[in-house]
Amino acid sequence: MDGKEMLKYVDHTLLTQTATWEEIKKICDEAMEYGNASVCIPPSYVKAAKEYMKDRMAVCTVIGFPNGYATTAVKAFETKDAIADGADEIDMVINIPIPIPNKIIPPTATKTPNIVRPLPATRRNKPPLILSTFQKYSLLPFSA
Repeated sequence: MDGKEMLKYVDHTLLTQTATWEEIKKICDEAMEYGNASVCIPPSYVKAAKEYMKDRMAVCTVIGFPNGYATTAVKAFETKDAIADGADEIDMVINIPIPIPNKIIPPTATKTPNIVRPLPATRRNKPPLILSTFQKYSLLPFSA
């Protein structure tokens, strides 16, 4: 697989807190030029990016970014809002402490931790939708 073929599977991403509309437009233009899988941008830019690119490129956004601390209800609302703005793909950050071994799940958590509960609530909003979860793996303890 050459580089051009590989770009079809890569999201062109800009998630810095200081991202401007001009920078977002630039990565949109680059993604359309290079044939990326999507642009992954902050939720506040989804509607403008979708209007700018029309259907020439998929728009991905993040929910619960960067730490995943939001509750299920908040993540479901953010997802519904992003979909209404035109998001084609949702990348949801799972709650950091829950999957880390030997960490205590907060007492407000139910038997189904915050990793799983947002998924059904968000999937109801608009199937078919690409919905993925992720976490900063550098925070997980791995033994050699």
